[in-house]
Amino acid sequence: MSGICLDVVVRDETGTGPARASRRNGEVPAVIYGGDLGPVSIALRKNEVLRALNSGQFLANMIEISHNGEKQTVITKDVQFHPITDMPQHIDLYRVTEKTIIDVEVNVNFVGDEVSPGIKRGGILNVVRHAIEVSCPAGSIPDYITVDISEMEIGDSKHISEVALPENVKPSVKRDFTIATIVSSRASKQADAGAGEGADEGEVAEGGDE
Repeated sequence: MSGICLDVVVRDETGTGPARASRRNGEVPAVIYGGDLGPVSIALRKNEVLRALNSGQFLANMIEISHNGEKQTVITKDVQFHPITDMPQHIDLYRVTEKTIIDVEVNVNFVGDEVSPGIKRGGILNVVRHAIEVSCPAGSIPDYITVDISEMEIGDSKHISEVALPENVKPSVKRDFTIATIVSSRASKQADAGAGEGADEGEVAEGGDE
């Protein structure tokens, strides 16, 4: 768990008007749902939400919320931000336990680029998916998914079936989707062309010796 615990208040009124009033009071409207209970409209203190967001452990992580001293575990499913100010406008929280199976997006961390033969030849890593949606227990959400590209050549693709996922973590999507490819660049094409010209010259030289 992230270690974040936020105090909340229950909102008696819902809708656009009460939500705006809540924001004017320095709060962020939110809703908590899931589990055996129905949805509940709540509000969180904006300064606490901003601190949690800046910690990097608020989104797609298990946190605690506290109401009148009673705590419960939730996961942040969605945060809506203002298009101009980038301030949080609304938050969706989902009730979970450590073992609750959830679908969540996890960022991809690429390793091995310094030794990849394709990149060494001037190829470019084309990232198809910067994050992967996985299904896993809420208490075992990985910080990132490691994708090794150390053996990839130009033209190669890396699929989800080739990635070693942590225990109890599975892709939410059943098909074998592409995560990244290594594509040709101008530099790699020029290098290949130069190598081809060198080979032709070598063949001519050998022929002349005969």
